[in-house]
Amino acid sequence: MSTAEIGGVLATIGNTPLVALDRVVPLAGSRVFAKLEKFNPGGSVKDRTALNMLRGEVGSGRLVPGRSVVVESTSGNLGVGLAQMCAYFGLDLVCVVDTRTTAQTLALLRAYGATVEVVTAPLDGDLLGARIARVRELLALLPDAFWPDQYANPLNPAAHEHTMREIADALDGRVDYLFCAVSTGGTMRGCADHIRREGLSTKLIAVDAAGSAIFHVPTEERRIPGHGAGRRPPLVDTSAVAEVVHVTDLECVRACRTLVAREAILAGGSSGATVAALAKLRDRIPPGSRCVLVFPDDGNRYLDTIYSDAWVRGHFGEVPDVSPRALATIS
Repeated sequence: MSTAEIGGVLATIGNTPLVALDRVVPLAGSRVFAKLEKFNPGGSVKDRTALNMLRGEVGSGRLVPGRSVVVESTSGNLGVGLAQMCAYFGLDLVCVVDTRTTAQTLALLRAYGATVEVVTAPLDGDLLGARIARVRELLALLPDAFWPDQYANPLNPAAHEHTMREIADALDGRVDYLFCAVSTGGTMRGCADHIRREGLSTKLIAVDAAGSAIFHVPTEERRIPGHGAGRRPPLVDTSAVAEVVHVTDLECVRACRTLVAREAILAGGSSGATVAALAKLRDRIPPGSRCVLVFPDDGNRYLDTIYSDAWVRGHFGEVPDVSPRALATIS
């Protein structure tokens, strides 16, 4: 199969909507927009990554239906994207996840026909390291196995140059601030590459978890998957970042729930993290600015965590108040 023959559901990847957010973090004289990546067929921004990493391998004959096995480490969304691609192309897939992966994501992976391995013990204190170590073991054990390696594969950020192009085109090239949650660094780097190539004046704000090691030494446990990592992935380009904002898990939960209450958008944890980051910087954003938040996925994969009162109360001791009377601030 050549890359030109890719169609069907995969043809719907990309060109996701950019919607105005008028209520969640009001900014005097400025506009806020969200790039809703949940409208990709697999439900997240990682569909773009998965397709870009596999299409050339299938088109070249490197990956053969019924024979080749794709093996990847994932916290969830990239796994779902790959599972969708592999189902379409007739490839076997083994996803190595860890205990932070949500039950809904595990069910999705298995529904697409993927084999799931759950790593439960950190390697040198790092679950990501343990996942990658297991991937390497599987590569040695499985004949004709292929590791896309989302953490270092340049096709990961290359997919997101188009994400930024869509954003810039929709706003006539004027994007003052782009808030992007960071995990592998692929989305952020791809957007940064487009910004530099086109000479845009966009300031890139990297949004990281307080329990992540990407930009600093973590000081707390990280419970919400999707943003942050136990180590800095090779794709992370710190030179492209105007500022880094760290968001705690509780701030993330509060922002997600406020987003539902104010905008009727049920979004995932990393989307809430960008909202919380915007709230932290709101007093420093000049009037008349255009701010874009990349919302990587939908909230339906977090119904048992972020949107579960019992889970939130059990981990944080409180459920954030997002009633109309309490919506003056989310940070």
